[in-house]
Amino acid sequence: MPCPISHPRRHDTGPIFVEAGTAAPIAERFAALPGGVALVTQEEIPDTANLTISEALKMVPGVVVQDFFGGNDQPRIQIRGSGLQQNPVERGILMLQDGLPLNRADGSYIVGFADPGQASSLEVYRGYMANRLGANVLGGAINLVSPTGAGATGFSGTASGGSFGQAGLSGRMGFAEGAFDGLLHGDFSRRDGFRNYNSSQRVSIGGNIGYQISDTIRTRIFAGYTDLGFDVAGPLTKAGLYANPRQVHAGPVVTPDGPINPGPNVIRDKPRREASQFLIGSRTTAEFDAHLIDVVLGYTYTDDMFRFPISSGVRTTTGGDFTGVLRYAYRPDEAAPLPLFETTAQYSIGSAKRENYLNEAGSQGALFGKSDLDASTLSLHAGFNVPLDDQWTVSPTITYAHASRDNKDRFGEATRPTLGYRPGNPTMPFPDGAVPTVSTSYNRSYSGWSPSLGATYRFDDNNIFYAVVSRSFEPPTHNDFLATVNGTPNSSPGRPLPSVPPDPLPEDPNLSTDAFRTPDLKAQTATTVEAGWRGSYNETSWDASAYYSWIDNELLSLRDISGSSLGAVNADKTTHFGIELGLSSQITSRLAGRIAYTYQNFRFVDDPLRGNNRLAGAPRHIISALLNYDLTEDWAIQGGMRWNPEKTPVDNMNTLYADPYVVVDLHTQYRLNDSVTLFGEITNIFNEKYASSTLIVDQARSDQAAFLPGDGRGFFAGIKARF
Repeated sequence: MPCPISHPRRHDTGPIFVEAGTAAPIAERFAALPGGVALVTQEEIPDTANLTISEALKMVPGVVVQDFFGGNDQPRIQIRGSGLQQNPVERGILMLQDGLPLNRADGSYIVGFADPGQASSLEVYRGYMANRLGANVLGGAINLVSPTGAGATGFSGTASGGSFGQAGLSGRMGFAEGAFDGLLHGDFSRRDGFRNYNSSQRVSIGGNIGYQISDTIRTRIFAGYTDLGFDVAGPLTKAGLYANPRQVHAGPVVTPDGPINPGPNVIRDKPRREASQFLIGSRTTAEFDAHLIDVVLGYTYTDDMFRFPISSGVRTTTGGDFTGVLRYAYRPDEAAPLPLFETTAQYSIGSAKRENYLNEAGSQGALFGKSDLDASTLSLHAGFNVPLDDQWTVSPTITYAHASRDNKDRFGEATRPTLGYRPGNPTMPFPDGAVPTVSTSYNRSYSGWSPSLGATYRFDDNNIFYAVVSRSFEPPTHNDFLATVNGTPNSSPGRPLPSVPPDPLPEDPNLSTDAFRTPDLKAQTATTVEAGWRGSYNETSWDASAYYSWIDNELLSLRDISGSSLGAVNADKTTHFGIELGLSSQITSRLAGRIAYTYQNFRFVDDPLRGNNRLAGAPRHIISALLNYDLTEDWAIQGGMRWNPEKTPVDNMNTLYADPYVVVDLHTQYRLNDSVTLFGEITNIFNEKYASSTLIVDQARSDQAAFLPGDGRGFFAGIKARF
């Protein structure tokens, strides 16, 4: 097993940020940056039968990943609270593969497309550090760096399996010949899941070819395809979670005193997501003395079907996005870890066709919405890193962003169909209904400037302090603008049912309400102050940062007491305060440890409804710890812990909470020879019943289905080979 205190190594594709002259080690460059960054090397990506983005990032402070259904699905991933309140999260972070955005042109993304198993390293840029990559978000950016044939010649493969029907197979083959190198990779994983309706599968294939055109110019072409599908097992009530976390919710129950246990009827509606993405791109880098030019071109085509519960219906989105990136760096001092000047221009443009259908007992029903979506985002960034002396460096930057979001409503009928089921007998439909069609067309544009001023102080060769003040700018996505509303667990969008119904229900199926909401949203902006310290002493190293953000118009995606969508709104004023601490140590020659601690205190400020409440969904403390012991030169064991020591609010009114929990895992790895390694693990050793995540709602009920159970105890094993 790789020691968790491993040292970063350079990969041929290099980090995203560019610089001229002889490349300094990537760790040195990251250490010199005036802001929150982290590098997860190949040695630190865990050998596990279920390698998800959650597993790969669990030891990165400041990155909070809350599993939804345990597989390659849609975990809630957020950095510094950006995009926190979406269900599922589809905004707030710039996700990249080799510098090419996986996000669509409007900023939305599908987190399941990120495959850490096919990455040689992961780069994490927190807060304003992501501006230099073309990000327009508060949270940051995550870049997955692919291996190359030059750095991974030969063949390597992994086969694994275990509990919950988990099975996986992956392989890669690389070559290098003269000025050419290339690599092909493939990955397949599937699982039945811990819960009753919880299957998932993902297939990804891809590769890259590099060519050294001359001593100063190199280029790389890469392509990939990912196909993803998973059942959406949905939330449970808190009582249901502790009684049987494997079950799925069957919807509200009608009693003489009114309905109880509000939430989706997973058994009837069979929510599921099936999505695929094709990516092709190129990156060409040219170095001329102190000057470096980097050009990235890419195209992605995404086909996404999301069968939500009946309250939202079936959403299909298909379309393509083109991205062009031009970066320039000037580094006259080859010994300097950072360029004296760097600038980036990124432009993304894309279009998509979206259709909305009724969810008719788990099948695609009548069409009730049809839209042509267009989006473009331009980001221009420039910055200096000016050394004042051997210890002080000042880094001013400026970023400008312009975003457009355009929707043309192509639904040509005078009314939109609706569907409803009897609350007392949720398999028996009411008569079909319809509501008047209200146009959902909109044309919105946003522009914003984001300056920053950072300073670093190098106390000695092993200790760097930094302080920054920065602005951020985040425009809404199409998913924020185009929300299905006025549905319930037993009715489609545009068809609200009485809240306390007798049975049979005297309902008017043509009750006139809108099926969509297209709010006039503002861009989310923030001012952030941040300070940090990176250092080491003997065999111990640390990376600590603290930040405080004053946010205007924070984008919130709200849900009601039944879990049905209310659409997006802008909060007035909110604050985000956080601490991010990573600590690692080689305790003895055989024993090494690592701790990642994240503190989050996100609050409304004098909100008319919510006062100074905490924002729902953000655990205040998240602690991850690893302890690795080398029994012999070839055999190691590792214990891991994930601890959330405090209850977390489910709703913005702070009336319902998820309970604290601690989960302990055990892992072992044995190297048979230089080519073959065996590994095994037991996850959640004590079979803890806990909510790994929750829905996020505005006002909750105590009996609401809002809790997503984490996996129970599991046993897994695998084999890795390299030739």
